[in-house]
Amino acid sequence: METGTAGTAGPAGAHTEPVWTGLPRGLLKVRRLLLVVWLVPLAVAVGVLLGLLAGPAWAAFALLPLAVVAWGWPLLGRNWRSWRYAERADDLLISRGVLWREETVVPYGRMQLVEVTSGPVERRFGLASVQLHTAAAATDARLPGLLPEEAERLRDRLTELGEARSAGL
Repeated sequence: METGTAGTAGPAGAHTEPVWTGLPRGLLKVRRLLLVVWLVPLAVAVGVLLGLLAGPAWAAFALLPLAVVAWGWPLLGRNWRSWRYAERADDLLISRGVLWREETVVPYGRMQLVEVTSGPVERRFGLASVQLHTAAAATDARLPGLLPEEAERLRDRLTELGEARSAGL
């Protein structure tokens, strides 16, 4: 995982590349666990029900949820690797997506509310999410699956920078 900040102007006004931070591996583990927890029992239930009600040949349809697990496992890894964020001098960049890349730029001065949330599954695995609310609802952004300490640090930093940037408006 890369960490740090960048984006300041270098010599002759050239901008440096932002330093990206990836999401913790725990998020990938949680997503894969949820995939298995939902689809493996479904496969067993479909196999048993179809085997009893329609015959053993129909029980082969239970392989479909297992095929989705096998297909989804690497896709979840690719999606997890696509998520990253970078703190720059005036804004926060959030990049995500495998087929359709999406990069969100959230100016600090436009932030109105920064929330740290953690549902029961996230809490169980020591994760939290940061939700950014801006003046324009279309630019609201979310960073899922951060370590709670990082989520709180990011919330405090973004709130501080947001207050400093909006004071000049």
